[in-house]
Amino acid sequence: MSIALPSPSFRSAPPLVSLTKAFPTPFKNVIATARTCYSARGIVRDEDIQTGFEPLAQSIYEAGHHTTYQHAHFQFALANVSRQFIWSFLHAHPFYNSEQVSQRYVPVKPGTYFIPALSGEALAVYEAAIARQFDAYRTLSERLQLVVAAEYRKLFSKHDPQHPKVRRKIEKRAMEVARYVLPVATFAYLYHTVSGITLLRYWRLCEQYDAPEETRAVVGAMVAALLAHDPLYQTVLEEPLPLEATLEFDFAGWGTSDGQRQVFRQEFDASLGGRISRLVDWKPQNETLLAAAVREVLGLPAAALSDDDAVALVLDPARNRLLGEKLNLTTHAKLTRALAHPHYTFRKKLSHTADSQDQRHRLTPGSRPLLVGHLDAEPDYETPALIHLDEQLERFYRETMARTWEAIGRLKALGVAASDAAYLLPNAVSIRFTESSDLLNLHHKHRMRLCYLAQEEIWRASVEEARQIREVNPRIGRWLLPPCGQRAAAGVRPICPEGERFCGVRVWKLDLMDYRRTF
Repeated sequence: MSIALPSPSFRSAPPLVSLTKAFPTPFKNVIATARTCYSARGIVRDEDIQTGFEPLAQSIYEAGHHTTYQHAHFQFALANVSRQFIWSFLHAHPFYNSEQVSQRYVPVKPGTYFIPALSGEALAVYEAAIARQFDAYRTLSERLQLVVAAEYRKLFSKHDPQHPKVRRKIEKRAMEVARYVLPVATFAYLYHTVSGITLLRYWRLCEQYDAPEETRAVVGAMVAALLAHDPLYQTVLEEPLPLEATLEFDFAGWGTSDGQRQVFRQEFDASLGGRISRLVDWKPQNETLLAAAVREVLGLPAAALSDDDAVALVLDPARNRLLGEKLNLTTHAKLTRALAHPHYTFRKKLSHTADSQDQRHRLTPGSRPLLVGHLDAEPDYETPALIHLDEQLERFYRETMARTWEAIGRLKALGVAASDAAYLLPNAVSIRFTESSDLLNLHHKHRMRLCYLAQEEIWRASVEEARQIREVNPRIGRWLLPPCGQRAAAGVRPICPEGERFCGVRVWKLDLMDYRRTF
């Protein structure tokens, strides 16, 4: 079959999608890998596949034997795609790799945002709201530099604030905070790589919230590029499931009352107990389970290796030198695979922009919300720590958020679809969800996100998580460290791997309970 792509009705520039890298004969590779499983003559190669392979391709597809479709990968260059689409679809699963332009380090240009199919007063309200958000971004980017410079001098008293490199650091930090007022409609560009089976899944489920029309347009262009490269994929390509067939359809939009949303938020936030991330579940025998698994790998009885020694053997970088390596080798080493058994679950609240980075830790998955079902008349957002340091900036920030939600409410009154109105939500909008992980992958995440250079909210959440794990599993929690802490314990030099990006704090000498950060 071929795909029929209706012309998108949205008003902004169409998504730019190009297939930049691919296997030369990907679909024949599906058959070659399948036949190799039963080949008495050795490896079957793509060029050995000539004709009559369609029944086998359809058979293994229908039976769910999809590993053969996973070998071929496709790299796409994408532009004119919204942050909302990237968060809700492209990065909402584990089977991809992506490198996108960073709002933390690259200034956002005016006019680079998604515009739904609006007209008349609704379009005017939408455009005016985004113009205010972009103006607020520019204002904050400029005015925050004084706040950032003051905090920078506390850490680097000998650095000249007027030096070009120092000025650039200050500008970047101000810009990182200012981006909280930008709408999730803001465009990004990126490389995105997926396997063949993931691309087939994309197409089958491209009709879904939170950005259904944009998702259909982008994925449709990706699949069209796939078929242009190798038309043989038509052999198994299925039609997309309609939006109405998705589980979320009946719960999306403006159907939930504002009162119900308020009750949900109150219940959720109360359950956090004042935290960003609260440990809500863990295996009761995490430490003994880990110790037993270590002994199993080594073939040792409990009398030969105590629980304390077994946990330290695998988690103490002074004993397990792999933890000081540049590469994350824990999944590949026999002993550290024992870390897969302890497990933790957290209830969390982050901004959209922070969660867009948090979700990139694909092996610590979370149940992210159907965002269009959370739209409410009341502003609901997160505020970066630096904003709180200046009363006038904090007032300006609150006023910007209030006007954004007023515009969303106006769109609702004009009958605009919730998925279209949601594009006005700021990067600061609160995302409430539950996230679970085994220790193997949480250890790696904390190693990266306990670093003082990590995004502020994720850093705070990671500090809270590590402290709570230390409370319930002290033998494990004591070894949840940032990269400098791991390297110092392992005897690796330099201790900080960030070079000139050094945060200015000798974090490896601090106890976790003493971690503090505003800059």
